Amino acid sequence: MSVFAGPLARLVDELKRLPGIGQKSAQRVAFHIERSSREDAERLARAILEVKDKIRLCSVCNNLTEADPCSTCSDPSRDRTVICVVETPYNVAAIERTRDFHGLYHILHGTLSPIQGVGPDQLRLKGLIERLKGGSVKEIIVATNPNVEGEATAVYLSRLIKPLGVRVTRIAMGIPVGSELEFADEVTMLKAMEGRREI
Repeated sequence: MSVFAGPLARLVDELKRLPGIGQKSAQRVAFHIERSSREDAERLARAILEVKDKIRLCSVCNNLTEADPCSTCSDPSRDRTVICVVETPYNVAAIERTRDFHGLYHILHGTLSPIQGVGPDQLRLKGLIERLKGGSVKEIIVATNPNVEGEATAVYLSRLIKPLGVRVTRIAMGIPVGSELEFADEVTMLKAMEGRREI
């Protein structure tokens, strides 16, 4: 039996279902919402419903968008010869923060994971292959996470795309800026050595 009143307990339970939100965080957010004005609560509820009602996948790159195609795909200043393949829409935000990549994106919405039953058919690969058929794409940058699933996906994409005559590259990985070599594990150190460049 919950020590909170029914509606508050239900709100805490719903908030706990969000990623990264445990019992205490859910309670803090729930109490904050309870203390907020009705207008603030309604604005939050409307924002949540608006996301559900208006956000869809871009028909070109699979990014989350309100307009189709998305703003990146419809931007004429983007380099259409380079496509960066990422796992999720928030990976796009991380790359865009660098302000250095000016190509296009393709979001897979996952990675290969046989243990979890995710194979090539569950990823959004068909659209990527269609985009390559025009012959204007010269390079695919694979920017999947440096874990087992991300590496497996990168290798699979390379084998799938290289026969089409498109250059496939992988983002460099290794020692994060600001860290020390003594704390790097073997795989990180190996990737750092493999990804070295001339200075």
